[in-house]
Amino acid sequence: MEKQLYGTVLLKADRILAYLADCQEPQALYTIAKETELTNSTALKILETLNYIGYVQKDTELKKFSLGPSIIKYANRAIQHLDIKEIAQPHLEALQAETGETVHLGIQDKTNIVYIAKIESKNPICLYSKVGKSIPIYCSAMGKAVLAERGDDEVEEYLENNNLVKMTENTITTKAGFRKEIASIRSLGYASDNCEHEEEVFCIGASISINEKNYGAISVSTPKYRVSVEFEQKVIKAVQSCQEKIKKDIIASL
Repeated sequence: MEKQLYGTVLLKADRILAYLADCQEPQALYTIAKETELTNSTALKILETLNYIGYVQKDTELKKFSLGPSIIKYANRAIQHLDIKEIAQPHLEALQAETGETVHLGIQDKTNIVYIAKIESKNPICLYSKVGKSIPIYCSAMGKAVLAERGDDEVEEYLENNNLVKMTENTITTKAGFRKEIASIRSLGYASDNCEHEEEVFCIGASISINEKNYGAISVSTPKYRVSVEFEQKVIKAVQSCQEKIKKDIIASL
């Protein structure tokens, strides 16, 4: 029997906040309502409440909405309280120095991976990403690495409850293909995102788990054109080494 939740308006508010978090620009009421599958009147009432408490801010001239300072403040505080970020930071810096590419640390949030740390590449062409951005598990190296450590039942539950939406030409969109990908990740000990979430962006990722508890995941991301067979092997080795060092420090801190 499915658990009954109290306060369905909170779930609707969460849909609005999640949508705005993924938007690069303020959004109009009708767009927000359409994308969150709410009526204009319901969306407006929730947005007005969120605006009042500072979770959303409204551009009165353009009549558009974006995330407000209060929710960003709380998000930053939550990130600061994550021990994994502090433990991983020196290892992430070493990983970036070794590979020369963009490094991320992420944690699972329901069906997404959320970036909680990023160290930018110093190469001429960098990648667009930011702390707080979330990406679907099924088309990200970090997400697939985390899910691959779970049992088959959890993988099947994920596939049952999530659509594998085509993000690029390389996105895995079939259940059979995704199961094969998970099996490969388990065998190799790392995951890759071969331009599956963004065109021309290649990633290698690994999960950080100890005694079946997941603490997050790490990845190295680079423009596809910079990837050679030799460089890919170098990144894989560096990511796995970084993974082990972070796990060792977590164990030491427990």
